Amino acid sequence: MDDIMKLHQKKYREEFGHFLVEGEHLVLELEKAAEHNVALQSSHLYVTEAYANWNGPFRTTLVSARQMAQMADTKTPQGIVAVVPVLPSLAGKGDQSLAIYLHEVQDPGNLGTILRTLGWFGGFRCLLSSGSVDPYNPKVVRASMGAIFHVPMELEVPLSALAARYANIACLDMEGRPLSDAAFRDFDCYVFGNEARGVPREELLRLQAQPFTIAGCGAIESLNLASAVNMCVYELKR
Repeated sequence: MDDIMKLHQKKYREEFGHFLVEGEHLVLELEKAAEHNVALQSSHLYVTEAYANWNGPFRTTLVSARQMAQMADTKTPQGIVAVVPVLPSLAGKGDQSLAIYLHEVQDPGNLGTILRTLGWFGGFRCLLSSGSVDPYNPKVVRASMGAIFHVPMELEVPLSALAARYANIACLDMEGRPLSDAAFRDFDCYVFGNEARGVPREELLRLQAQPFTIAGCGAIESLNLASAVNMCVYELKR
């Protein structure tokens, strides 16, 4: 039980190679993903009496409400938590999915929402730079609404490595062509920056990233990162 509680911290998630999934909806998404992913089938479910009759594919352990409160990350846990193996970061060689590269994204809600959007539309992989929020942070997992099991992810991907992998790279910039331009669909990697700092301009120049902009007409100077990614993904799939 002590080891499970440690999974709230990134260093122990990395050491043990597992993370926590909490709540009925996320466990159902985990079960769905496990049907096609053997690695996820070793997940271990912990439930309180309220879920004692849960009929699922995983090894299940009954715990007290007090133990569940210690394991869970939420203040009022539902009573069902899974310990899930972290899936390996797979490079997308030969992969036909479009890459969404996130440079030093910090907000767990943003990352979870982006994963949820990528999972909804399908055909995308998410690349995260070093210095980004841990995708197995409980807040990211919850915000993803289970998409974390369905969207291929690569971690610790250097921005400088993109040029060797992708011939055509796009980014967002206030001076770019409009998102509605047909050329926006001609790229295989789309780069998005940190919520406050964006992406270093000199790095974008080295990558020869082509700039596009989301036109606005209001008084606000910038969009939320997740909102910007969501609009771009929608445009790519429209």
